[in-house]
Amino acid sequence: MRSERRWRNLSRRAVLTAVMFLLLGILCGCGASGPETTPQLTPATPVESQLQETVNAAEPENDNSEEGIMNRNLTLAINGEALSVTWEDNASVEALKELVSSGAVTVQMSKYGGFEQVGPLGASLPRDDVQTTTGPGDIVLYSGNQIVVFYGSNSWAYTRLGHIDGKTVQELARLLGNGDVTVTIVMEG
Repeated sequence: MRSERRWRNLSRRAVLTAVMFLLLGILCGCGASGPETTPQLTPATPVESQLQETVNAAEPENDNSEEGIMNRNLTLAINGEALSVTWEDNASVEALKELVSSGAVTVQMSKYGGFEQVGPLGASLPRDDVQTTTGPGDIVLYSGNQIVVFYGSNSWAYTRLGHIDGKTVQELARLLGNGDVTVTIVMEG
């Protein structure tokens, strides 16, 4: 008698479970896209997504010709905070634009010497190193394949890439001086 009751309870549970999965499958299938819809691609990280949305809103059509790429600007973000940058007009920045034109470049940077963040670009850029004294906000190329962002000062042979605008020394120290950071560079427009 007991085993018969258990069997009925198990059978009811199995039937209910099967019905729930069937209904769930039907309900989920109602919202499925058909062959006429275009799949939506999502960027690899929320930072890239947010930066790309901002860039795309500014200029909807992209000119991917070499001249079009060189006429567009780069956008730089540190730990997701987009910053205004004045970029140099040199071969290194042109090569950086070319690198970024195929997708965002994300650089994991490490604090070094108490005055800078440095990280590998993953590619070598042309360099024209000149002995220089950097200041807070300067962005330089080191050894042709590393990007350095300063929140202090240093004297060395670098290739200048740009300068972060509109940030005080204290704001740069807060942004860059408290541990490793992630820098994301994307192409505007």
